[in-house]
Amino acid sequence: MPAAPHPALPDAVPTAGRRRVPTTPLGRWLMKDTVQPPGPEAPAGRHDTHSWWKVMCLTGVDYFSTLSYLPGIAVLAAGALSPLATLLIVALTLFGMLPMYRRVAHESPDGQGSVAMLEKLLPFWRGKFFVLTLLGFVATSWIITITLSSADATVHLLKNPIVPESWSGAAVIITVVLLLILGGVFLLGFREAVIVAIPVVIAFLALNAVVIGVGLSVIVADPSIAANWSGSLAIDDGWSDVILPAVLAFPLLVLGLSGFETGVSMMPLVAADGATVDHRRRARIRNTRKLLTAAAVIMSAYLLSSSIVTTLLIPIEAFEPGGEANGRALAYLAHELLGEWFGTAYDVSSIVILWFAGASAMAGLINIVPRYLPSYGMAPEWSRAVRPVVIVYTLISIALTIGFQADVDTQAGAYATGILAMMVSGAFAVAVSAVRNRQKWPAVGFWTLTAVMGFALAANIIEKPDGIVISAFFIIGIVIVSLVSRVLRTTELRAESVAFDARAREYVDDSIAFDGALTIIAIKRRHDDGDAYAEKESRQRGLNAVSGHADVLFLVIEVIDPSEFGDELVVRGVEVDGHRILRANSPAVPNAIAAILLALRDGTGVRPSIHFDWSEGNPLRHLMDYLILGRGDTAPVVREILREVEPDPEKRPRVHVG
Repeated sequence: MPAAPHPALPDAVPTAGRRRVPTTPLGRWLMKDTVQPPGPEAPAGRHDTHSWWKVMCLTGVDYFSTLSYLPGIAVLAAGALSPLATLLIVALTLFGMLPMYRRVAHESPDGQGSVAMLEKLLPFWRGKFFVLTLLGFVATSWIITITLSSADATVHLLKNPIVPESWSGAAVIITVVLLLILGGVFLLGFREAVIVAIPVVIAFLALNAVVIGVGLSVIVADPSIAANWSGSLAIDDGWSDVILPAVLAFPLLVLGLSGFETGVSMMPLVAADGATVDHRRRARIRNTRKLLTAAAVIMSAYLLSSSIVTTLLIPIEAFEPGGEANGRALAYLAHELLGEWFGTAYDVSSIVILWFAGASAMAGLINIVPRYLPSYGMAPEWSRAVRPVVIVYTLISIALTIGFQADVDTQAGAYATGILAMMVSGAFAVAVSAVRNRQKWPAVGFWTLTAVMGFALAANIIEKPDGIVISAFFIIGIVIVSLVSRVLRTTELRAESVAFDARAREYVDDSIAFDGALTIIAIKRRHDDGDAYAEKESRQRGLNAVSGHADVLFLVIEVIDPSEFGDELVVRGVEVDGHRILRANSPAVPNAIAAILLALRDGTGVRPSIHFDWSEGNPLRHLMDYLILGRGDTAPVVREILREVEPDPEKRPRVHVG
């Protein structure tokens, strides 16, 4: 008797229970903007894009704000040789970091930075834990950038003579307020953050240009200033007296390079024109390279010129702790050379950009971390949304600020460790890339850069070991949260949708047409041997689980990398010695089977039945096999996934075990 008509199985069926749409206005507002998944093109409407120079301003609030304190650090570290030490940083910027990150932009154009390049080097769980470690350093550097910059802005505010003395004990409260305002800007959206960054950066650079220009004119007008400086250089043993202090000061000044990783992480915000996805991808790479180059050239000019004027015009004792120029060398010159009104304007600009420097770090965190953890199954899906993660990062920043009592010095070690670790990993990634592409001289250059940055990292850890301790807490925290989340999400469907090729659809439609049912036998694929399928079918029919007249399809799931979490499932139809087989690849067998069963039900209107054998062995061993290898005692896990996704037993696909 022919079966009742049923809908033909479509090419693809969305999975049930994935990414539920919020029902409340607050929920919809929180989940409105999400971070794009890794890929050449974000789905439309995820976020606004902007001209490359506007995005440069957002990254530049971190990069350019180091002018507030870097010249003073250079003098304290290298004394009168500060301009030479700064020249080393400029050379490293233009001939090391810039070529490195231009290459990163080309090889990782979806905003994942050097982390994505390194992820490809290690497969399986090793690669995942390696990325988690790198993300720990990323979180260290960018979270501490947020807290340290806001704390430094508070210090500049409290040192201003206009501010009442009674405010001196309110550093923590003021810093927390600044963090809340910063979080509020990002809750409004990326567009508002970029719009705020543009005038902040332009005003700060313009004021610095005036101070540096006036300072250089004073030096040119009075030749004795340069003569006194050259006379202060104590060179007794030749060039070693010049080079050694500059090299020793180098690790302290390398923090002025922090904007590069942020720049490539925000590539999705860079506007790009083109008729096709590939054209837009190439345009985005070109525009990001413009961003990186412009920022590097601007910063190099400012760093070198500011080092000259501050070293030659400010007495050395003013740089000492408690001195007028300590941590604010250019602000000191603004007051001395241009008067109190201009100096106050410069102070206000410095405070604003130091506070907003956390914006580039926040943008970096928003763009890079949610691309990894949710796709690994190591964070809930809501963590792809911008606003919830902004709230989380803001709360973490407030907690750290209270824990550190808004003290800049106690956070400096962790900041340096995180930034330098990111730079070392980036240099290593591009060096390996150059070797694989058989590019001899680029490989030599990038391996040299890796050694230089490794020296800076080692020197920083020796000088400030507390930094690696704080970074370790971030890494351990990320690993623990990630593993707990992965375990809690084991019974999710994982797949976004299930696609069926033409032959698979034909098998399903023919089977339903034969007896009005879908009877499926799950089998492990050891080799394509028709006898194995015949034996499996005979055993299931002999147990009376499968009736003698039922038309049977086999389902085979082949485990690929079980450390992945899931994406789209593609089901292929294959025939072996007359046996019809539905075959798919997936990181986890039970989740794939559950998703396919629900897709078959939703696509055809027929409630499928699947038949398993019991698995032999220790249940705990099966559990570990499932969590680590994506397989184990499949039947109970399939049934549990179906129970969670479909609460109505009458609609749930049937699971038989015998």
